[in-house]
Amino acid sequence: MSRLNVNIDHIATIRQARRTNEPNPVSAAVICELAGADGITTHLRSDRRHIQDYDLIALKQVVITHLNVEMAATEEMVEIALRVKPDVVTLVPERPQEITTEGGLDVISHEETIKNAIDKLRDSGIFVSLFIDPDLRQIKAASKLGSYQIEICTANYARLNENPGDPTVRRTREIEIEIERIQTAARAATREELKVAVGHGLTYRNVGPIALIPEVEEFNIGHNIIARAALVGLDRAVREMIVAIRTSFI
Repeated sequence: MSRLNVNIDHIATIRQARRTNEPNPVSAAVICELAGADGITTHLRSDRRHIQDYDLIALKQVVITHLNVEMAATEEMVEIALRVKPDVVTLVPERPQEITTEGGLDVISHEETIKNAIDKLRDSGIFVSLFIDPDLRQIKAASKLGSYQIEICTANYARLNENPGDPTVRRTREIEIEIERIQTAARAATREELKVAVGHGLTYRNVGPIALIPEVEEFNIGHNIIARAALVGLDRAVREMIVAIRTSFI
């Protein structure tokens, strides 16, 4: 059964809009866990646009399921992870002016930096996941460097599903090709003895076909759940996503 980790970054985004103390990401994490989430994901960015260092410390103390922290493979971030000791660190690319993560990590081009980060984190007992595109070369590189898991970036799949350009056009064949690409990548990762997660742009509307890929063990979903929560509440939003994922198997 696939796991759902809820990314709570945008709870902090709301808080930081007023630089106040609410809503509290830790309170959100507790609600998510009580609603059935299998873990909590959060991204500590270098610009601290949402999650702050003190949030990680509090989340580590409170989260009882599984804490996954996304971060860039920089010395600053690795040192923070070594102090906080989340269950998993997911290394992601990061560009200062981006609205959100724009694609997968180029493991091949940054092999030395990523290898150093993986080695330090693994020596401290922290599992490492690499957020990468569904690219077989990147998967082989992730395995070579000693990653525990990969998280396949589903951004292109999500974009195709949101009908960019002409809203009357359903890009069915392009979507099918992207699903096949993700499935092929998941199978290749499994052959390399890597665990497989997916994330980025997944919604209640598009998660079903990805949930049918048997190699996928974990979903990291944030924005769509938090957006839904603004209308119906966080508990219900999390429960609805769990149903969207797990009824795909029926």
